[in-house]
Amino acid sequence: MALKILIVDDDPTQRRLMQAVCEKAGYQTVQADSGEAALAILQGEQGGDVSLIMLDLRMPGLGGMETLRRVKSTQDDLPVIVLTAQGGIDTVVEAMQSGASDFFVKPASPERVIVSINNALNMTTLKGEVSRLKRKRDGAMGFADLVGASSALRNVVRLGERAASSTIPILITGESGVGKEMIARAIQGSSDRARKPFVTVNCGAIPENLVESILFGHEKGSFTGATGKHLGKFHEADGGTIFLDEVGELPPDMQVKLLRVLQESEVDPVGAKRPVKVDVRIISATNRDLAAEVERGGFREDLYYRLNVFPVHVPPLRDRMDDIPALIDHFIRRYNAEEKRNVRGVQHEVLEVLMRQPWPGNIRQLENTIFRAVVLAEGAYLTARDFPLLTAEFEAAGVDYGPPLIDDDDDAIDRFPADPIGDLSRPAGALRAAVDHCDVEVFDDEGHLRSLQDIERDLIELAIETYNGQMTEVARRLGMGRSTLYRKLRDHDIEVKRAS
Repeated sequence: MALKILIVDDDPTQRRLMQAVCEKAGYQTVQADSGEAALAILQGEQGGDVSLIMLDLRMPGLGGMETLRRVKSTQDDLPVIVLTAQGGIDTVVEAMQSGASDFFVKPASPERVIVSINNALNMTTLKGEVSRLKRKRDGAMGFADLVGASSALRNVVRLGERAASSTIPILITGESGVGKEMIARAIQGSSDRARKPFVTVNCGAIPENLVESILFGHEKGSFTGATGKHLGKFHEADGGTIFLDEVGELPPDMQVKLLRVLQESEVDPVGAKRPVKVDVRIISATNRDLAAEVERGGFREDLYYRLNVFPVHVPPLRDRMDDIPALIDHFIRRYNAEEKRNVRGVQHEVLEVLMRQPWPGNIRQLENTIFRAVVLAEGAYLTARDFPLLTAEFEAAGVDYGPPLIDDDDDAIDRFPADPIGDLSRPAGALRAAVDHCDVEVFDDEGHLRSLQDIERDLIELAIETYNGQMTEVARRLGMGRSTLYRKLRDHDIEVKRAS
C-alpha cells in the first residue's frame, strides 16, 4: 500500500509540481488549497490514510503556521514538512518549534524533496517503534498495537477486550508464530493491571530440574548451588500478569504446583517454611491440543479446566490473508527505518503470490521473509528477485523473475526482458477483435469528454486483457515503465488475473 501525502498550497502550479515529484517517487497524494481544507481532510474519511503533510506557510485565510499548530495539537505523530518562498531564520525556528519535521525554501529540487520525505517518514517509524517498545516494557501495549483488520483478527480482539475487563484465567491457543504473546500483552495493557509487571515464561525452554525454582523461587541452601535466596517468576509478577507460554510442556509434578497457585493464590518456594501469597493474573498459551493431551494422560484434567476458563483461539495467517498487506507494509516501514533502506512497497503481482502462500511459520515467518527482502532489494519496490526462497512459487505463478527493473525509467522500456511465458503477441485479427469488443469510450452519455483518469483506467484494463496479463508487454505497449504501470494499478484499484 503506497503511503499518502497531503499537499497544502494555495498555488495550483506548486501543488501540481509537488504532486508530480511525490507520485514519481511512488507516493499517493491528496491536495488542499487552504489550511481550512487541509484540516477538513484530516478530520474526514481520508484523514487516517495521510502519512505526511507538505505545508505552505504563506496562504490566505488560515495561515500555514496556525495550520501546523492545529495539526500538531491533535496528531502530534503526523510529520509535517513546511515550505515557503521566503525563508528567514525566525520563520525556520518558529516552524521547527511548532513541530515541523523539516523546512525548505521553494523552489526545491525533486531530490531534496524526496530525501526530506523519506527522512521524515523513517523518523516517524522509528519513533513509533521506540514508543511501542516502551509500552511493551511498561506493560501498556493495547489492541491498537495489533496489525491487521481481518474479520478473524477482529473476533480475537473482541474476545480479548471482554477478557481484559476481568481477572479470569485465559488460555490462548494457536500455531507457533501467530502472535499469542502480543494478544496476551494487549489484554494486560487493556486491563486494570496495565503498567504493572508482565512476566513471560517459556515453559518449554526451562530445564526440568530448574522449573520449580524458576517459577516459585527458592531459599538459600535449599539445594546444592543455592547460594542465595531467589524470587521466582510468580513473585516477580506480583500485582501484574504472568504469561505461561507453551504451558503444555510443564512436567506433571509442576502441573500440580501450578494448580495450587490457581486455587490458593500462593506459591511454595523450594526450601521455604511457609507459602507466600501472590496476586497474579495467569494467561497461558499453547500450540498443542490440550484436550487431546488430557485424553492421553499427558496433561492434568483439573489443571486444564482451571486454565481454560476463557479460551481465545488465534487463527493461523493462512486463515486471515487480508492481514498480509498491512503486515508487509508494517514490516517494510520498520526495516526501512532500522536498516536505512528506502523500499516503498511490493510489486502488485508479487503481493498476489505472497498472499497465496500457506506461511506455516505464520507472522514470524512472514516478518523474516520481508526483512530479508528489504535487505536484498535494489529497487524502490520489492520484486520476485528479492524473495529467493520463493523462486518456485513465483515461476509457477508466471511472475517475471528476471533482473531488477529500473524504477520509473520510462525511457528504458525496450531494455526490459520479455516475460518467460511463450509468445506474448496475438495475431492481428485477435487484437482487432479485442479492440472491437472492448472500446474505450472517450465521451460520456451526455456527450462530454470523460476524465483522463477514467480513460486511462479503461485503456490499462484493455491492454491487460489484450496482452493476456503479461505486464512487461502491457507496459511496453502503453509506453511506460513497469513500476509506473504497477503504481497505476494500485491507484486505479485494478486486479490482474492472468489468462490460462
